[in-house]
Amino acid sequence: MITFYDIPSQLPQKAWSPNTWKARYCLNYKGIPYRTEWIEFPDIEAKCSSLGIPPTSHKFGKDHYTLPAIHDPTTGISLADSIAIAEYLDTTYPDTPIVFPSGTAALQYAFLDAYLPTLRPFWRFSLPVLADKLNPPSAEYFIRTRSAMWGKSIRDVLPSGEERVEEWKKAKESVGIVDGWLKKNGEGPFIMGATPCFADFFVGGCLTHLKSVLGEDSEEWKDITTWHNGRWKAFLDGLKEYQAVI
Repeated sequence: MITFYDIPSQLPQKAWSPNTWKARYCLNYKGIPYRTEWIEFPDIEAKCSSLGIPPTSHKFGKDHYTLPAIHDPTTGISLADSIAIAEYLDTTYPDTPIVFPSGTAALQYAFLDAYLPTLRPFWRFSLPVLADKLNPPSAEYFIRTRSAMWGKSIRDVLPSGEERVEEWKKAKESVGIVDGWLKKNGEGPFIMGATPCFADFFVGGCLTHLKSVLGEDSEEWKDITTWHNGRWKAFLDGLKEYQAVI
């Protein structure tokens, strides 16, 4: 059974990270047996190092280790990064549903590169709120590192007053670009129509993050579910059967 490494929180499902959700969606979609081991932010480097997983990037003059990560005892392979995990699972378990169907990898990569910038307006709303929903060890780490990235306290990133109204408008306009792309499909909520692929799990991971962190009953999430003729609610509803946290 695969061990899946994720970052916990105080939320009911624990899972919150858009990045780890991408890989979790893949595992659930493929029906590959796994169990979750929860790793707090400050312990990620030690865990990855113990598994022989290299850093996924280099930031602030040092190696940077991230989750998701997996360890597959069947092959002895351990690796991090959601895309690398998805590709590994497709190659190693070809008899399960494929998330990079033949001929789609280049197009999916291009989609992801174009999709990422559309998310920027949302981080000002979700990241400051997230700080209060993590467990104490991760909260301290998150506040310290993200404040350094933003050049001010992460709590001060949250817009207020008229600025909040304008920034939320930017968020809607930004994701509206993606809605325009998906409209080209006609049938089905996903990139390829009715059948999900990795790019859909990328979008779904970000939506699940916003729903979890902002709160299902928040004004912001309720607003998102009405945008673009209910596009984003329908998108997540289409992924419901793959949302288990095991």
